[in-house]
Amino acid sequence: MRSPEQLMIRDVPEEDRPRERLSRQGPASLSNAELVAILLRTGTSSESVLQLANRVLSRSEGLKGLAGSTLNELVQIRGIGPAKAIQLLAGIELGRRVFRALPSERIQIRSPGDAADYVMDEMRHLSQEHFLCLFLNTKNRVIDKKCIFVGSLNSSVVHPREVFREAIRRSSAGVICVHNHPSGDPTPSREDIHVTERLVEAGQIVGIELLDHIIIGDHRYYSMKEKGIIPV
Repeated sequence: MRSPEQLMIRDVPEEDRPRERLSRQGPASLSNAELVAILLRTGTSSESVLQLANRVLSRSEGLKGLAGSTLNELVQIRGIGPAKAIQLLAGIELGRRVFRALPSERIQIRSPGDAADYVMDEMRHLSQEHFLCLFLNTKNRVIDKKCIFVGSLNSSVVHPREVFREAIRRSSAGVICVHNHPSGDPTPSREDIHVTERLVEAGQIVGIELLDHIIIGDHRYYSMKEKGIIPV
């Protein structure tokens, strides 16, 4: 009977094995399935690790679905036990944390597109609405980022005091609020617009400008500033 290591490389020429290719050509040269295969490490008694990785991606409907999968959902896939599911979830979370660590470079926001690009990969996969704030200095560089609320957006739960209390703590010159629509459609609801209007008024009172409120969809965004809902 073949060992797990043999199952991992079965029917894969040495020059095409994911680990060897990564070592020679770097991680960017690998396909999504090959990267998943490295996280899984081994296949099953009936298929190679690459076949298992392809099936995991197919069952999850691609990277977006995989990124939003839970432990319980992953272990329902044949060949994925708790250990493999945990390895996948750990890899996904590590990628998210690396991305979130980049703000220390103090990225400058020059346009709504810059702000949307800054959070797009982090937010477009989320299965719930997340409302977060980007806190900027006088040069429009990101000082910090914080999630204020998780759940359906409405004016009773997203209160301006929560937003501007955090902005004052960081001595922010301006704030960009961002939330996602899990549907992938960034078109604002009436409540989205109402929340934005309240935030604009509160910012004028405390002297910290609401620079924009951006809604993130799937590779799309909606800017309240661009659409004139926030006055220039």
